[in-house]
Amino acid sequence: MARLLGSVGRRYHDRRGWLRGAPPPRWVRVLPVLLVAGVCGAALITPEAQDIGFLLGAIPPLAVLSYGPLATALLGGAALAVLNIPVFQLNRPGNTDLLTLTFVSVLSVFVSFVRSRRDAQLDLERTVAEAAQRALVPDVPERVGPVRCAGLYRAAQRGTLVGGDFFDVRPGPHGVRAVLGDVQGHGLAAVATVASVLGAFREAVLDEPDVASVAARLDRRLVVDSARTEHAELFATAVLLEFTPNARAVRVVSCGHPAPVLLRGQTVTELAVKPWTPLGLGLADTFPEAGAAVPLLPGDRLFVASDGVLEARDAAGEFYPLQERLPRFADAGPDALPGLVWADLVRYSPEIRDDVTMLVLALTPPGSR
Repeated sequence: MARLLGSVGRRYHDRRGWLRGAPPPRWVRVLPVLLVAGVCGAALITPEAQDIGFLLGAIPPLAVLSYGPLATALLGGAALAVLNIPVFQLNRPGNTDLLTLTFVSVLSVFVSFVRSRRDAQLDLERTVAEAAQRALVPDVPERVGPVRCAGLYRAAQRGTLVGGDFFDVRPGPHGVRAVLGDVQGHGLAAVATVASVLGAFREAVLDEPDVASVAARLDRRLVVDSARTEHAELFATAVLLEFTPNARAVRVVSCGHPAPVLLRGQTVTELAVKPWTPLGLGLADTFPEAGAAVPLLPGDRLFVASDGVLEARDAAGEFYPLQERLPRFADAGPDALPGLVWADLVRYSPEIRDDVTMLVLALTPPGSR
């Protein structure tokens, strides 16, 4: 499963292209070597001397794209050596040609050194940022009490792990509770709001007696945060779920967010939930209504998705038909389901512009540990 999600994730992030931060493709790495081989081969198979030595001047700059200073220096030295080996008949350059190639090689080594140091610093900063982001929205555990869990998160903003979506599953004295939502905005600008909402959720799980009270607590948190900053107008859509202690039933509160769908065998059903307003509008006095408890059977899976899934479009502008696609993955386990839907979504939509979040919750089979 980890290999599946990793390969799909790499496929998605490779869409940004190597000119936008992805590692250079293999052909870019071998290009300097191919250019050396090409110049040497052309010189050997041509009986007459060819004025192609100038092509060797491109080797050091090309090496900078993929290699460190040592490899760049070696390739620059190779270019100078080829230029002066008599058998290639390129050994008639003027002093200006030699000095130019030497200067380009030295300059390329310096640029490669600066780039390597900068890349190392960026890698360190990225590692620290990823650790902080993972702490904010960690991977859901495989099991929380009697509930099996699986989640997937893909941020819309390239180079980040956290955007405007959030999800969490927590045990508490009143049962297992889960939340999935979408705050206003995307990318790093939304991280502070995500942190605030998730912090309030984790506290409310321990304190509030029912899921409607948890939703009201999150609403109050956003109202307070908005009041601290003029014209902030923070809000979020969310769906909250509360399992009974034995996880044989679930109650749902929808705050401006699409309701979960129940996958039972090959049948997909959207849960009937009375919608409430998005969080952060200051309507905590009018508590949301949790629907009647929905009975769950062994093998049932609840699939909760963000707008990034439901509003993804194909080349013709058609929305991703989640309820039509889910039955084809009915035989997959809960842990594999998010990865399969993600792979299908990437194939369906040529470009995904929104954060994508999925959460699968299932009843633990009797007797399992």
